[in-house]
Amino acid sequence: MQTSSRQAYLDWLRIGAIMAVLFFHSAMPFATDEEWHIGNKERSDLFAEFAFWLSRFRMQLLFFISGAVSYYMLKKYDGKYFIAQRWKRLMIPLLFGMLVIVPPQIYMERVANGYTGSYWQFYPSIFEGKPYPEGNTSWHHLWFILYLFIYDLISVPLFKWLLFGKGKKFTEGKLGWLAKGKRIYLLMIPSMIVFAGLILKFPRSNALIGDWAMLIYWYLFVILGYLVMCNLELIESMVRNRRFSMLLAFGSLIFCNYLRWNDKEPWDALGAGWRQSPLTYLYLCVFPLIAWSWILMLTGYAKKYLDKPKAVLSYINQAIYPFYILHQTVIVILAFYVVQVNESILAKYLFIVALTFVLSMFIYHILIRPYNVMRVLFGMKPLPKNKKAEKATEEKQVGQPELQIA
Repeated sequence: MQTSSRQAYLDWLRIGAIMAVLFFHSAMPFATDEEWHIGNKERSDLFAEFAFWLSRFRMQLLFFISGAVSYYMLKKYDGKYFIAQRWKRLMIPLLFGMLVIVPPQIYMERVANGYTGSYWQFYPSIFEGKPYPEGNTSWHHLWFILYLFIYDLISVPLFKWLLFGKGKKFTEGKLGWLAKGKRIYLLMIPSMIVFAGLILKFPRSNALIGDWAMLIYWYLFVILGYLVMCNLELIESMVRNRRFSMLLAFGSLIFCNYLRWNDKEPWDALGAGWRQSPLTYLYLCVFPLIAWSWILMLTGYAKKYLDKPKAVLSYINQAIYPFYILHQTVIVILAFYVVQVNESILAKYLFIVALTFVLSMFIYHILIRPYNVMRVLFGMKPLPKNKKAEKATEEKQVGQPELQIA
């Protein structure tokens, strides 16, 4: 079964997920027991809980959307062209980011910890190849881009197979079985098995090498995001079950927090043998449950109420990827100075959020959007050669999945 070529709700979901990353990273200097690049002297348990909530599903949602949009790209392009486009849109911004966008974050952190040299004295150290945090070579928040490129690279044969012949029969026929009743929630099971089975042995690092638990875990969201686009009945099931997904999303989060807040997590409640207890692995299954229930809820409600193209969507679609690349560097620089002033945590947080948004959008609009060189470095398409073509391109993009970060 074919899906519509116009999927505005995917764009709105991605925009919302990236805005959630802005709120999340802005909260990190104030979150209790969170060691981040810049830390405020006073910390807040409420900000820690806010960050915990967002961290349960925000990146999972982005990977899910990325898989969904890959479906539309591979319907339109062959595998070689798809990989070439992903190299341009992902790897060029990653390399540029590691050379230009990320180093100021590391420098501000080093200064906050006592480094006294200038930025230009610091900068050559990023070429020493010593990984952060011991060294100064890092992709920081751009890890998502690297992981996504790897997933795209290895997925082309499978994703193309699913579009034709036996693969198409599978997605249009047997896959529809999952759309009946509440079978859509069976999508959670592979993620539960992988996360619970691997996360204790391979804790999350975002370092690629050795990050086996999260590499496989994130990939499942990409694959399943692609699969649900292959059969419209699965999307319809998400819409139909959206209220149950909401109950599951909030219920699972409340259950998890009840255990956390009352020292009933396995490592607190079971003593020295907690790693061998089946209860530990049942508890770890709660985290994928939270992620999937929020994704299913948000996708269902977005499809129901936000699947409508708006004129402003074209501009936001183009801006959101450069915004993602820029935002954390702006946050770290602002936080370096903001944590030094004598204001409330809430005032500092709101100031960082608001100014990061304004500055990032200003940089995008004035320094990136008008210039093809900058557009390429930030993963955007080049400007059309004339205004008439630009207008036609914008009209065509309204309500269609943007093919940049996702």
